[in-house]
Amino acid sequence: MKDAVAFQKSWPSQFSLEDYKKHMADFLRWSEQAFEQQSVQSLVKARARFIDQLLTTLWQQQQLQQDQALCLIAVGGYGRGELHPFSDIDLLILSDQQLTSTQQEQLSAFITQLWDLKLEVGHSVRTLEETLQLGKDDITIATNLMEMRRLVGNKTLYQQLKDAINAPEFWSSQQFFEAKRHEQQQRHAQYHGTAYNLEPNLKANPGGLRDIQTVGWVAKKHFQTRTMRELVAYQYLTEDEYQELMECEAYLWQMRFALHLEAGRNENRLLFDYQPAVAERLGFGSDGKATVERMMKRFFRTVQRVSELNEMLLQHFEGSILNNHQSAKVQPLDDSFELHGHLIKALDNGVFARRDNLLKLFWHIANNSNITGIHSDTLRLLRQVRRRLMGDLQDYEACRRLFLALMRHPRGMDTAITLMHKYGVLAAYLPQWRNIVGQMQFDLFHAYTVDEHTHRLLKNLYRYTLPEYDNEFPLCSDIVRRMEKPELLFLAGIFHDIAKGRGGDHSELGAMDAKEFCRLHKLSDFDSKLISWLVEQHLLMSVTAQRKDIHDPQVVTEFAEKVRDETRLNYLYCLTLADIRATNDNLWNDWKGSLLRDLYLSTQKAFRRGLEKPMDMRDQIRENQAEAMRLLQRQAFTKIEIQHLWSRIKADYFIRYNPRQIVWHCEHILRHKDAKHPLVLVSKAPIRGSTQVFVYTPDQPNLFARLVAALDSKKVAIFDAQIMTNKDGYAMDTFVVLEQSGQPVTSPSRVQSIKRAMEQAIGGKVEPQRQSRLSRQMRQFNVPPKVSFLPGNSKNRTMVEIAALDAPGLLARIGDVFQQCAIQIHAAKITTLGERAEDFFMVSTAEDKALDLDQQSQLKRTLIDHLTQVTEG
Repeated sequence: MKDAVAFQKSWPSQFSLEDYKKHMADFLRWSEQAFEQQSVQSLVKARARFIDQLLTTLWQQQQLQQDQALCLIAVGGYGRGELHPFSDIDLLILSDQQLTSTQQEQLSAFITQLWDLKLEVGHSVRTLEETLQLGKDDITIATNLMEMRRLVGNKTLYQQLKDAINAPEFWSSQQFFEAKRHEQQQRHAQYHGTAYNLEPNLKANPGGLRDIQTVGWVAKKHFQTRTMRELVAYQYLTEDEYQELMECEAYLWQMRFALHLEAGRNENRLLFDYQPAVAERLGFGSDGKATVERMMKRFFRTVQRVSELNEMLLQHFEGSILNNHQSAKVQPLDDSFELHGHLIKALDNGVFARRDNLLKLFWHIANNSNITGIHSDTLRLLRQVRRRLMGDLQDYEACRRLFLALMRHPRGMDTAITLMHKYGVLAAYLPQWRNIVGQMQFDLFHAYTVDEHTHRLLKNLYRYTLPEYDNEFPLCSDIVRRMEKPELLFLAGIFHDIAKGRGGDHSELGAMDAKEFCRLHKLSDFDSKLISWLVEQHLLMSVTAQRKDIHDPQVVTEFAEKVRDETRLNYLYCLTLADIRATNDNLWNDWKGSLLRDLYLSTQKAFRRGLEKPMDMRDQIRENQAEAMRLLQRQAFTKIEIQHLWSRIKADYFIRYNPRQIVWHCEHILRHKDAKHPLVLVSKAPIRGSTQVFVYTPDQPNLFARLVAALDSKKVAIFDAQIMTNKDGYAMDTFVVLEQSGQPVTSPSRVQSIKRAMEQAIGGKVEPQRQSRLSRQMRQFNVPPKVSFLPGNSKNRTMVEIAALDAPGLLARIGDVFQQCAIQIHAAKITTLGERAEDFFMVSTAEDKALDLDQQSQLKRTLIDHLTQVTEG
């Protein structure tokens, strides 16, 4: 087998597309074989040298080496001399002046040859002045230039650019640091601030390769160095930290190299499709899910180390090297710690010789709301002592007392628990927690690893205690505030999934772990039984609500008998809601929330009135109206005008919406005096984790189709819709929407854009612009469209049930079909169950008649045809 040097030297002297492609294919095969024996570092550098020789050869063949006005420069990762099998090849062609026509022809031929070879080339042709100006304007360009490397051409021109880039007036160290930190914060936000995504991006994910590069970029810019190794001499990082970064980089490089080979393209997302094959290439075995689990556990632990080092080193750079923290106010906390600005800092290097100080550190964080993080010097100490720990922190009685004090602290589940999880102290305290760090859950319902899912559950529980989130889940907020011991809820949350991955029933095994924890920490027998019961039964409520008919009194009775009392019901309801919401940001919706709330209220009334008495929904209507009336009257509306409005609204409205939503709608309706213009409201703040769009306008034909098309044109995802026509013929429609990223719509300009689109849709001025492509994950599911016609209560209405794949633009397509078939919608209920949508519509013909059998048959055929195209598209 050839070695890398032989490949570099054997490029054909004359360009032949077929010969060159064969030579590149041979090198790729060599790389694939060499991956099993050689270090990944040597392979990425070998490919860079291989491409160097290709570019130099082609440059010479175009006789560009004779033109001393040009210089060919490698930038970005290629500039560092690092190329994975299908990495982008970023080039700067530097000219001392504007190109002549001859130069343009030669360069065009040069680039065309690269494209003909199917290389992913990113190139720019610029003068020195243009390059510097663009670099000053764009931090990404500036970063790429910082790692440039001359391949061939004018040396003087290259040196001029290099000198200008290194000059302080190009980018100062302070400016460059702030820009790169901001860039990293924005990138992390795209991944919800966590490294624990099940399909991570090896480059961009928090803790990924980009975070390692950022650590180096800011320091190499400041110290004018090219390698990470040189930074040890400047005391930017220790030798151990340098070696740790290189170990992490090597593993991520191995994964990325294998991923490129498996995907056959420049793919940095470790998708489910590739994970088994990548794990096998890395030597983790070939036993299916267990192979992937071993690889991903190591990956998640690697990115956790990178995240930790990234945060510590960037903070160290800002404070110790740029001296940005010199003016920070210092305030003593006790004999071991002080507040340094907004960071907690140890007073001496031996502070953690007393192991309870590890817990006291986080108790201070909980006890002082001004503390936002840990000082880089202290984080360095924490990382060192964490590696030297023998046994578990819970073995120490003083640590146990502090841990329970954290659980009981009003802010224990705020920054403190997050940092304990982030810096591995929770794993150092609980041996069972270490087993779930990086533990994957092999389904599309869970978006995070077990430990990150549990952390998010704890944060959801904590939100119930904060007044600013009362409007999200007011019932949970009220319940938790009335709990005498909310720490029992937090402990149940910690243990609910702690036995996953061990085999057997994780609920039963987790309950046993919880009992042992309670015994060790000397909790009362009552508290111990409640925590272990919650862990063992944490799935009971969600299974009952989503799989059974909760309006059946017998179902409620059976559920109530298992729960036994209202105290357990309160704890279980709050735990269940937080658990479901922590699985996947994109799968929670009001449909699930309403089911759980209905089951909670039905069971509560069963306890209070006797299990044989069913829930009376009229009570809920009266309660909602009474609270909404009270709130509206506080805004100076009279009871008469409120009742006059409500007399035109159907009773179902007061079941579908909570009092605050009713007030939001009604106060605007009562103030809306211009009958010629529709009322469109878009919630400025998230409501239950989503944005709600409310429309109040005289009903008209095809209104639903136009509104859905308008939302679709704004590229928002519709998760729920409530379509209602009042007694006076006014439509009161609500759409629950999210951005394609799964986040609420928060940009004021986006809010106004959506509002205008809805207003134009009501006036018939919008054209649908659907997203036609299915996501890769959705393509893995087969949900054949199904259309059923159900008996209704009105002779002039027809009830239609549509089940289909929850593809982008589904509602817009359904609305289009209704419009094409001249069908009017009178009511709708939109339900999303993971990948499956189950939607109900109350419809009529344009003549306000029920659909006859022929019309039903035609509508069914048209719907199935259109929705099948979505599935197959």
